[in-house]
Amino acid sequence: MIQTFNSYARKVPSWTIYLIGGFYPLWLLWQAFSGGLGVDPAKVMEHALGERALQLLIFGLAITPLRKHLGINLIKFRRAIGVTAFYLVFAHLLVWLVLDVQLIDQIWADILKRPYITIGMVGFVLMLPLAITSNNLSVRNLGRRWHKLHKLTYVVCLLGGLHFVMLAKGFQLEPLIYLVTVIGLLILRLKIGGLSFVRKRA
Repeated sequence: MIQTFNSYARKVPSWTIYLIGGFYPLWLLWQAFSGGLGVDPAKVMEHALGERALQLLIFGLAITPLRKHLGINLIKFRRAIGVTAFYLVFAHLLVWLVLDVQLIDQIWADILKRPYITIGMVGFVLMLPLAITSNNLSVRNLGRRWHKLHKLTYVVCLLGGLHFVMLAKGFQLEPLIYLVTVIGLLILRLKIGGLSFVRKRA
């Protein structure tokens, strides 16, 4: 069954991830103008874009454990997932800047005074070099440094999970599930990396 799934997955072009991800903010914008997002469409768009971005980051983090432990091979989609996640985070940030806060002084004050916004901005800044180097030329030019640089993904995912938990008002289960999932996947990734290192030393 897994081999059948992998066979079908190999036939799906990775650009479909870009296509769906690129269309999603436009669909939300159309929903906002048509009144489908309620009385505060900016907040709904902001939340939806951030949550989808976090889901993609978690999915990207899960690709290696899925292949290692279950034999599900989705490696070909990892770059598209990462770049699309950055695109959605950028759209999430734009909605906050342009449609929500709007005032430059207030933006800077929020970044400094609200820890969840500070953490979110740090995560976005860390994603910039990852997005810029997500191409074959950078892989060739950076060599092993590329792999070291892209381990920042682990930090970005953790910051994204923390951002969501801190953003939530009161006790909410959903953000905690995301954070626990991120931590669990990071532990799996560290175990996989540790085992690989032991084998190389042996």
